[in-house]
Amino acid sequence: MSATPDVGTPSSHPDAAGPTEPELHASALQRDLDLLTELHEQVIEEAGGAELLRLVRTLVEACSEPGSGAPGSEADLLVDRLDAVTTAEVARAVTVHLHLTNLAEERQRVRSLRAEDGEFTGGIEAGGVASAVAALPESGTSVLSRLQRLAIHPVLTAHPTEARRRAVTSALVRLAAQLDRHDDPHNGPSERAHARRRLLEDIDILQRTSTLRRDRPEPRDEVKTMLSVFDQTLFRAVPRLYRTLESALPGEDGRTGGRVPAFVRFGTWVGGDRDGNPYVTAAVTRETLATQAHEALTLLSIHADRVARTLTMDVVTTPPSDALLAALEADAVALPGTFAEIAKNSPGEPHRQKLLVVAARVQATLAEQVGLAYAGPHEMLADLRLVQDSLLAAGDHRSARGELQTLVWLVETFGFHLAELEVRQHSRVHEDTLLDLFAQLGDEHVPDPQAAVADAEFLDGLARNGWPRHLSPTTDAGREALDTIRVVAWLQQRWGREACGRYIISFTRSAADLAAVRALARLAVGERPLDLDVIPLFETGQDLHNAPRILAELAALPGTEETWAAHGRRVEVMVGYSDSAKDVGPASATLTLDRAERELVAWAGENDVQLTLFHGRGGSLGRGGGPLHRAIMAQPSGSVDGRFKVTEQGEVIFARYGDVMIAQRHLERLTSAVLLADAPDVARDRETAAERYRHLADIVDTQSRGCYRALVTQDGFADLIAAVSPLDEIGDLRLGSRPSRRSGADGGRSLDDLRAIPWVFSWAQTRVNLPGWYGLGSGLSAVADIDLLRRAYAEWPLFASMIDVAEMSLAKADRALAERFLALGERPDLAHQILTEYDLARRLVLAVLDQDELLERKPHLHTAVGLRAPYIDALSLLQHKALRVLRLPADPRAPARPDRSAWTHALLLTVNGAAAGLQNTG
Repeated sequence: MSATPDVGTPSSHPDAAGPTEPELHASALQRDLDLLTELHEQVIEEAGGAELLRLVRTLVEACSEPGSGAPGSEADLLVDRLDAVTTAEVARAVTVHLHLTNLAEERQRVRSLRAEDGEFTGGIEAGGVASAVAALPESGTSVLSRLQRLAIHPVLTAHPTEARRRAVTSALVRLAAQLDRHDDPHNGPSERAHARRRLLEDIDILQRTSTLRRDRPEPRDEVKTMLSVFDQTLFRAVPRLYRTLESALPGEDGRTGGRVPAFVRFGTWVGGDRDGNPYVTAAVTRETLATQAHEALTLLSIHADRVARTLTMDVVTTPPSDALLAALEADAVALPGTFAEIAKNSPGEPHRQKLLVVAARVQATLAEQVGLAYAGPHEMLADLRLVQDSLLAAGDHRSARGELQTLVWLVETFGFHLAELEVRQHSRVHEDTLLDLFAQLGDEHVPDPQAAVADAEFLDGLARNGWPRHLSPTTDAGREALDTIRVVAWLQQRWGREACGRYIISFTRSAADLAAVRALARLAVGERPLDLDVIPLFETGQDLHNAPRILAELAALPGTEETWAAHGRRVEVMVGYSDSAKDVGPASATLTLDRAERELVAWAGENDVQLTLFHGRGGSLGRGGGPLHRAIMAQPSGSVDGRFKVTEQGEVIFARYGDVMIAQRHLERLTSAVLLADAPDVARDRETAAERYRHLADIVDTQSRGCYRALVTQDGFADLIAAVSPLDEIGDLRLGSRPSRRSGADGGRSLDDLRAIPWVFSWAQTRVNLPGWYGLGSGLSAVADIDLLRRAYAEWPLFASMIDVAEMSLAKADRALAERFLALGERPDLAHQILTEYDLARRLVLAVLDQDELLERKPHLHTAVGLRAPYIDALSLLQHKALRVLRLPADPRAPARPDRSAWTHALLLTVNGAAAGLQNTG
């Protein structure tokens, strides 16, 4: 594996100019990767794998040559001679190398962040929050006013796109720590030797650890994985974000902190998303929030105790306020034993005493001790602000605005529930449940059940006035639907409205789909308290087109006005990226979403509501992935307005939140983009460009959609992707608890039934990456004016974002390998159609960018792709061999039939490895 491509090193010539930042980046990255590769090779040799190592080196070297993916190449001939067992061994070794490559690159990113230089920090384009504040045209007072309206809302989902096992992730975390130790210039030879020994040990463990899950994770396992992100990074990253923004404010001198509100809130679908997942039940949802609350209270207790033990100022230097003294007297009565111990250990330190009382009451809340427990986070905040006000009155601004303020931010951000648990269900489930209930009511009340489930006014009447009599569903799905709503009501009673109150409806097609949930809620809980925010999710191209009309119908219902008034006329609408792209293609989906968002903004203005758009973006390029900063800046004016909510899922969660500094930086990018998105000059330039290139957009939309639909609607196309990719085997990877298909009808050969994640995952594995670019070439060619397209790229952020995503998607594709995978489908007509559009898209994207090669002006991405290319290509050739054996009929003349079990295992290893290398697979 020593054939790692040269990614560039600084010139050593005395007359040469100094190394550029990309060269320094590549040099440091290469040093880490050289060390990890050396140690990995040592581990393989020590395990008796000298021949395996030779084979891997030879294959990677062959894959570094041009044309290595073509039939008859040296790499192809080498792979063709391998049996299933050897294929699996090679795939495992290459996969570990790719994990180590990812680790080296992540470490370089952290190194750059610490040094505050390079691509990852800096000005507005890089998402620097300080630069964003400086760029705001208003005075300092107006900046603070803007901050008061700021709302950043990432929502973590359990969408199964993370191919790594937790055991692999844990090993990589340990390796990162030892790399830091090995590289620390303050450590001597013995420390570095110890770090090297630990690196060897953990790489050995990684090499011997199965990359494949033996069992499918349950929702409870997914909850544990999600909680680790909060414990390990977010509880530290979020306050650091607030501090960074605070230091950027005008007039900040280190003593005037606290002016930045806690504007980040996290949501989660883990344990709440039951759309197509029969394993997420009402019991799981209830247990999930209990687990989240336990984690939140545990972390708050630790932080409160730590802060309390630092507030050792005495009554002479820092006299307490009268309010604080009165509170301590009340505490002495309410917690006699606990307070006596606190007073004994902290004599003359009233501020510390009160914080220790806070820590004790958080522990009591965790143990559910009646009388001592906090009723909610608002009570804890009141106590913290009491201490803070007392310190301020005593003139101790730094202590008041220091770690105590950090604790205040933590409570405001995470509450006692950690993240709001959102429920999601498919509209069809509600419809089926209503049909069952209406059948029980009979013709007297519902003469036409099919018409009734589509009648929004009728359903709204049931929600407002109640049902004729109490009913119970006769189906398991129906009972579960009502139990879920009852659990939401119970969770609100126990943990507050902020803990669980949003109910998202997948595939919303009409106002009746929204009214249906309200009607079912009335049946489920009757008059008991329930504050349910029913949120439509518009996913397909047609649904996005109909969204304004559907919301207008919703607004006309009497019950809607009551709901909006109760929520302060705040309305949330979710728009889906992945299913719209699967429906009409990436280019048309991008433009359709933009058009729908503009119409929704106009609708919100007409109806005097505060609209929040919830962006259902995936991690992959084919599912709305890509740089979020640019995507936010490209949003239509008025669609952000200080508020941004977005899904984070799978491998994206760990890529963005697996390290404290990277998590902080990601949140900074979100914050700066949201602050600037509707700044007057930014909005003016964006809207001017959107109007100037509207005709161009219409052409690209129409032509790209037509091209895409002409492909995916052909007979046999759904069978093609199953034949040429590991689509049917992806379920065996056991990535998540949710099945890969919504129903499993027709063997999964329907695109409507196939979920967007395995759809995108499969195309990535074939190296076609079709969901990220197909149709764009035809759309661009219809414009027939390359100068116009280049101007649109330079001036219109939405168009630029679309081209950049396509560029990255094309860069991760490989035409020669794609051609070979497509040939497995034995549909040369479809293969020719796909490859012709690929050639057109690649040629025109390069022309628009005025480049000779993809990623030419993105050196860091160019390096990242180049580092991995020969290894991913090797895995692709191995995967193609395994698919060929499994898909094609066995040769009756062969002396023995292939071991399908062994070849399936080898195939899954290549899928897992390619996912690690491609990084954003689903």
